[in-house]
Amino acid sequence: MPNCEPPSEAKAKSELSSSELTRYSRHLLLDEVGKDGQLRLKQSSALVIGMGGLGSPVSLYLAAAGVGTIGISDFDAVELSNLQRQILHSTDSVGKKKVQSAKKRLHEVNPEVNVQVHEERITVENALKIFADYDVIVDGTDNFQTRYLVNDACVLSKKPLVYGSIFRFEGQASVFFPPDGPCYRCIYPEPPESGAVPNCAEGGVLGVLAGVIGSIQAAEAIKVLLGKGQSLMGRLLLYDALETSFDTLNLKRNPQCPLCGKQPTITSLKETNFVCAAEANSSESKSVSKMNNNDDELKTEISATELSDLIKTGGSPFLLDVRSMEETMICNLDNSVLIPLPELERRMGELDKNEDIVVYCHAGVRSHHAAHVLRKNGFRRVRNLTGGITAWALDVDRSMPRY
Repeated sequence: MPNCEPPSEAKAKSELSSSELTRYSRHLLLDEVGKDGQLRLKQSSALVIGMGGLGSPVSLYLAAAGVGTIGISDFDAVELSNLQRQILHSTDSVGKKKVQSAKKRLHEVNPEVNVQVHEERITVENALKIFADYDVIVDGTDNFQTRYLVNDACVLSKKPLVYGSIFRFEGQASVFFPPDGPCYRCIYPEPPESGAVPNCAEGGVLGVLAGVIGSIQAAEAIKVLLGKGQSLMGRLLLYDALETSFDTLNLKRNPQCPLCGKQPTITSLKETNFVCAAEANSSESKSVSKMNNNDDELKTEISATELSDLIKTGGSPFLLDVRSMEETMICNLDNSVLIPLPELERRMGELDKNEDIVVYCHAGVRSHHAAHVLRKNGFRRVRNLTGGITAWALDVDRSMPRY
């Protein structure tokens, strides 16, 4: 197939300019990189999904390293609570789209690189098309639905995936690339049960932890692009910031893996278009509420505005907070009672089964699980605050701190 690239552009990609020779001089001194390796990086491309805590150091280091084309994918805007760990953005960026803030900063770091913006959510409809233009995919997301989707799209499009995850004080990283190594589903075939693992917004995260794991991801992506060194393929790196310890677990491909095993059952990306268990249960609960909207006992969800209106008109539901003690120090609803989710089953005797109970947490995931547990144990008048206290801060009380 003839090369249709303009001669000037093709030549530019095959050479290092005088400024690039200076910029990457410390790379050129490394035998494992050298001029040929730096040219290889210049001619390579990487897609970083998520411009948050992990995506920040990843994209910054890939740009500084001279990876020629860097795709950045995110659909969210910068919030003040992001800045504790998302070093790609500044206070002036609050309210702006993350991809726009990121592009500006990456060009400040290295104007030589081409930054491709994907201001959209990665979905089953666009994932394969977007991934096709990149040599390596770096996952900087923080939710299981996207994580499984990205893994499945990488396997189906035969792209190496650099994985990272952080929570509280612990992080992990690996490289997934069948058939040379396992995929994410080889290790975790299905997402965890609803409410079992809160995200960083609910459980917190040490800001600098994102820098450690994100830097490791950047290093792995660069090694993959260079074809040098021993990657984390077939290994899971575990880091504990509190103990300052690194451990490595050996991983093997699962012959029964539904995606990359000997007889895969997932053969197209459409089959990975699932929702997390929490969302599925939430949708089911909403359907039940609509079917029984004349029966207060059977409603399972209540919005922040509905709860506010209920309280204003003299309603007095029992407000049950299932977050952690540390979260309540940031914000809480007046007259609520705290029973952290891990203690709920042990302390159910403190609650009245005949009382109208509204359960809330940070974003509605843990409280949905708590409401389900209560209903299983005979509590009939239990509703989950949809969107949690975050929804209250957005829709009812804008002066309330958010985290």
